[in-house]
Amino acid sequence: MFKKSALVIFSGGLDSTTCLYWAVNNYSVVHTLTFLYGQRNKVEVEYAKKTVDLIKKAGKDINMHFFKIDLFQIGGSALTDRGIAVPKRRTLKDIGYGVPATYVPFRNGIFLSLAAAFAEKENVDDVIGGWNTVDFSGYPDCREDFLKTMEKAINLGTKRGIEEKPIHVVFPLIYKSKMEIVKFGKEMGADYSYAYSCYEGKEIPCGECDSCILRKKGFMEAGFEDDFLVRLKKEGKLR
Repeated sequence: MFKKSALVIFSGGLDSTTCLYWAVNNYSVVHTLTFLYGQRNKVEVEYAKKTVDLIKKAGKDINMHFFKIDLFQIGGSALTDRGIAVPKRRTLKDIGYGVPATYVPFRNGIFLSLAAAFAEKENVDDVIGGWNTVDFSGYPDCREDFLKTMEKAINLGTKRGIEEKPIHVVFPLIYKSKMEIVKFGKEMGADYSYAYSCYEGKEIPCGECDSCILRKKGFMEAGFEDDFLVRLKKEGKLR
């Protein structure tokens, strides 16, 4: 049975693409909210549009929205300040330890606050995101206790909350490894041909940043060839 309505915080990456496919299989009304926040890998926004087009061609209805916010003014991250290098060729042990240079200060808190405002305006019940605490890069704002605390704050500070029509923060991938995320997505019919993950922001993924390394590991362990790389090969852009 379909739930009523959902808003997916949709970067266009592997995890949020998986969440979007899950949402269109479980909700009658689905919105996506993609942030243009001054990120280095802004190409992901164009790819996000292509993924939504693929899903629409498969007969699913999605309401796609964009929100511009300039986190470049804050900086402090390799994703918003080109003067900070993206970490490369780190081991899986290193990736799982500490907070990396690609952490954007309080990004998920900012995104969730804006998504909650949008959800309230559109009368949306659930806000969904691809937050994960297994194969992740040490971001403190991806943890379950943070997300639950944000949900509590949202419902303390919104009209829906005080009228006992709470907005729920939903995190279907929170305890899944990248391998499990890929398998879960494939079960939902996910096509990752335009699901972009690389921190460098170039059309051809670098294959060396933390996100590329974790993605490669996930597809390999799941037993699938990466749809994105398959597409690039078909287009003659990758050998």
